[in-house]
Amino acid sequence: MRKAERLSAILDRVSDGGSVDVIELAAALGVSGATVRRDLQTLSTNGLLVRTHGGAVANQVGDELPVRVKATRRHGDKRRIGAAAAALIHDGAIVGMTGGSTALELARALNERRGITVVTNALDIAVELAGRNGIRLVVIGGIVRHSLELVGPAAESMLSNYHLDMAFIGVDGLSIEDGCTTYDEMEAQTDLAFLRRSRRSIVIADSSKIGRVTFARISALSEVDDLVTDRGATPEDLEAVRSAGVHVVTV
Repeated sequence: MRKAERLSAILDRVSDGGSVDVIELAAALGVSGATVRRDLQTLSTNGLLVRTHGGAVANQVGDELPVRVKATRRHGDKRRIGAAAAALIHDGAIVGMTGGSTALELARALNERRGITVVTNALDIAVELAGRNGIRLVVIGGIVRHSLELVGPAAESMLSNYHLDMAFIGVDGLSIEDGCTTYDEMEAQTDLAFLRRSRRSIVIADSSKIGRVTFARISALSEVDDLVTDRGATPEDLEAVRSAGVHVVTV
C-alpha cells in the first residue's frame, strides 16, 4: 500500500471512530508500527489529526483536505459515480463541470466520448481533458484555490456568456435543511453560477457528504435536479433527498 493510500485509510478510520491505535493500524494496513507512527506524524503536522500516546484522535478531519489526499479517499466509489454520471451525458451536450476528486473521475470516464463540449473551472480536469479527441474544452478563468478550482467574479462573468445543457458540481455537504454546501464562500458562488447557467443540475458526491453541512451554502436542494452517489448513505437520508424533488441515482 502506497503512502497516500495509507494516509487516506487512516483518515477514514479517524473520521469513522474518532481515534486510532498504532498497533491496530499496523495490523490492518500490513505495515510496521514505525511506518504508522511516521504516517500519523505526517497527518498531525498537516493539522488533520492530533497525536496521542499510542495513536491519534480526530482534529480537523471534517475540514477541507489536500487535493492529493482527497483523490485517494473512497476512490472506488468515486470512480463508479463518475461512470454513472458520464452515462447521463448525451452526444453533442454542453457540459459544465466544477472541480473535485469525484468530478475528475467523471472527466476520466469521458475518454471515448465524442462531440461533447466541457466548460470547467478546474485545472486538474482541464489537464485531464486537454487534447482529447472529440471533446471541445472551455476553461473558465479566475482566482486559483488550493483545490485547483478557478473562482470569483471573473469566473462568474465568463460563465455568464455560456448556456449549459447540464452542470455537474461536487459538494462537501448535502442536507435537506441547508442544501448543498462547501468550504469556501467564493467557490460556493461560482458553483451556484454553474447551476444557474444549466438546464439540468446534477450533484455528484460520495455518501460521506450526505447529511453533512459545511461552511458556505451553494444552493438549496430545490435548485438540484439529480444526485449521483454510492450506496453508503442510509435509506432514510436518500428518501429525504428524494422527497425534496431530487432524482437519486445510486451505484
